[in-house]
Amino acid sequence: MIYQQQARFPDDFLWGASTSAYQVEGAWNEDGKGPSVVDMLSHPPGTADFRIASDHYHRVEEDVALMAQMGLKAYRFSVAWSRVIPDGDGPVNPGGLAFYHRLIDALIRHRITPIVTLYHFDLPWA
Repeated sequence: MIYQQQARFPDDFLWGASTSAYQVEGAWNEDGKGPSVVDMLSHPPGTADFRIASDHYHRVEEDVALMAQMGLKAYRFSVAWSRVIPDGDGPVNPGGLAFYHRLIDALIRHRITPIVTLYHFDLPWA
């Protein structure tokens, strides 16, 4: 009886997906990225290799196009601070910022709302 009436999400409900930089980006030592605290953890044999992860860093355009094909309206991602400020206290890494600019630009082109998480797992190992 309680299921006779279907509930609907509002038309403007923001459907999306989320990731964390460490778990998807890969490119662990490229374009000026420094080591992060999670890079220093031991990774037992047979577990995921997050140095490569799903290679989102190199596949960002392809990944965002797939998100659009899936009909996502939002993408929540985190910033790898070891990519943006590699030594944790020094100058900003232009290569790191360029990646996030490419990602956000691709999301906007595909009408996907970017939602930025400032911290998820990784900080610079400094």
